[in-house]
Amino acid sequence: MTETYTRSLDRFRTLYRSDRHVWRLVLMIGIWMLFMAITRFNKFYTLINFQTMAAQFPEFGLMSLGVMLCMITGGIDLSVVGIANLTSILMAFLLLNLTSAGGALPGYAIGLVIVLAMLLGAGFGFFNGLLVSKFHIPPILATMGSGELFTGICLAMTNGNAISKFSRSYAQTINNRIFDLIPVQLIIFIVMAVFIWFLISKTVFGTKIYMLGTSETVAKFSGLRTDRLLIETYVISGICAALGGMIMLANYNSARADYGSVYTLQCVLIVVLGGVNPIGGKGRISGVVLAIILLRLLETGLNRFPTISSYYISLIWGGVLILVMVLNYFTENKKPLKKRLVRFPSTK
Repeated sequence: MTETYTRSLDRFRTLYRSDRHVWRLVLMIGIWMLFMAITRFNKFYTLINFQTMAAQFPEFGLMSLGVMLCMITGGIDLSVVGIANLTSILMAFLLLNLTSAGGALPGYAIGLVIVLAMLLGAGFGFFNGLLVSKFHIPPILATMGSGELFTGICLAMTNGNAISKFSRSYAQTINNRIFDLIPVQLIIFIVMAVFIWFLISKTVFGTKIYMLGTSETVAKFSGLRTDRLLIETYVISGICAALGGMIMLANYNSARADYGSVYTLQCVLIVVLGGVNPIGGKGRISGVVLAIILLRLLETGLNRFPTISSYYISLIWGGVLILVMVLNYFTENKKPLKKRLVRFPSTK
């Protein structure tokens, strides 16, 4: 009996060490769900509440998937919100032109705007990839600059106003529920998440980007075309951001330059919280998905407490990000502090 217990405990420890970020997130989700069950059960545990969460988180969830890919390569994409807003504004103008006098859209309109949005996102991502790979601009500066550029274009096109008054058919289609239960936004997120999981786990492309993130020098000497890999990664990130923008367009039934302004911090927080190494070479999509769910649960739960102002949410996100980075530092350093200091003997 004792031997069986010891073996089970050893297996659990091995499993925990291999996926400590995932287990940490599962534990945090469980604790928060228990806390909400004790304090706000009737207001939190409702079908409409979970459906609302499932319809809202794909906005920043899709952007987070793109940021994850870029961070695995050792880079980052801070332009996802700019890409999302610029894409949604351009598609809003197109929907305005396609809307008839009676407020209807032609049958091909919704499919057309989705495809065009993905192409636009790919183009914006290609631009980021060129800046990083060909001009060797640090990713954080390249994507921060391009993000400001995209936002500036949005402001110039709209004068800071919201673009609306197009047919509600688009919003009604995207905001619809499959079998009157599962939001379409969630289906879009799941499809993209499965695609990226397959890409990084089951294809050579995934192996290459992990190698690139681990050591760019080794990747180059191994014969990898690092420039092409970086461009492809940022193209995929641009597509994810564009799809997030199209979901925002449906949820708000309008497009504006400053929508989702807090999503940049949230995306970085989600990716780091999900176990992706900020310097590259490590990370799993399962951890990122759990981090997305955790943040949505936290924000929705906090909104159930009227005494807690929504202005504190950004403060909480920043604090959580710093806390996670500190925890990652101590958990990733295998050697105890005393053993590491042995290498630096006293000079006395």
